[in-house]
Amino acid sequence: MNTTDIKVIKAYFELPKKIVFVAHKNPDGDAVGSTTALAMFYKKLGHQVQVVLPNGIPDFIAWMPGAEEVYRYDLQNIQSKKVINEADVIFLLDFNALHRVGDDMEKGLAAFEGDFIMIDHHQQPDDIAMVTYSDTSICSTCQMVYHYIEALGQVDMIDQEMATSLYTGIMTDTGSFRFPSTTSITHNIVADLIGKGVKNADVHNQVFGNNSYSRLQLLGKALTNLMVLEATKTAYITLTHEELKQYNYSKGDTEGIVNYALSLKGIVFAAIFIEDKDQAIVKMSFRSKGSFSVNQFARHHFDGGGHDNAAGGRSIETLQETVAKFIAVVPQYKKALLHSYEI
Repeated sequence: MNTTDIKVIKAYFELPKKIVFVAHKNPDGDAVGSTTALAMFYKKLGHQVQVVLPNGIPDFIAWMPGAEEVYRYDLQNIQSKKVINEADVIFLLDFNALHRVGDDMEKGLAAFEGDFIMIDHHQQPDDIAMVTYSDTSICSTCQMVYHYIEALGQVDMIDQEMATSLYTGIMTDTGSFRFPSTTSITHNIVADLIGKGVKNADVHNQVFGNNSYSRLQLLGKALTNLMVLEATKTAYITLTHEELKQYNYSKGDTEGIVNYALSLKGIVFAAIFIEDKDQAIVKMSFRSKGSFSVNQFARHHFDGGGHDNAAGGRSIETLQETVAKFIAVVPQYKKALLHSYEI
């Protein structure tokens, strides 16, 4: 953060404020971790706080500190709208544009007459906030929240619960610290969080070691559906609506499955296509190794975006039509894919 923004923030919060913390739809560990940790921080400073998320938290991160106090905009609509309308300021965390919260909540935020503060690491943030702290080089919004608190000179206020939320978000958004965005600074922050009481082995087990039987069956089906486009070093997975129902899908069950496709020897670009008949869309996740930008690919072809090596997209066409479009478009990037990563 720059010096001017820090001065603005310090002056702004000198008196008690009503603060709402919001993250994107279908929240992941980074979204939940950044909102809950920052809410706990400002509560300790004497402000009135509330986290409002567009929809439910997946089971594998529902144990996180503060998660039980989160409002769901889709189910607790009256309460959510009330705290948003009465807020002085809303923190927008882990997303860069209001449409990322879904149509209904987007309308509520667009009508908000107070101030926004954005903290996010995705590319091309919308210019909607009083203060925007944006850095695409940082691995997670949770790391950015740590830097935010650090810039205010109040790292000592981070307790075990806040540290656990921040650690979980950093761990999940870095793929357990294996993605290129994980730096020595990230590890230094993680060391400090562990020093503040994070039980890192327990966190990892809570997130990755509590699979349901049906979730592993769904993973098996996804791997059965894995297809490879050898000429472009690309692999993709499909899951139909019927397959999700067959294996009792619940929110979060498909998290990380796309990484299995990317783990194949020789593959630099991976995708998963998930049919969602309830929303009449196909949801997509894209991953890459090296210089190939799945953010640009998703933006150009599938109404999405994200990071250079991890992005999402969506399609209103059928699953078959969406996959056919993907297969037709990928060869246009053959040169970039073949030179993206040395294997």
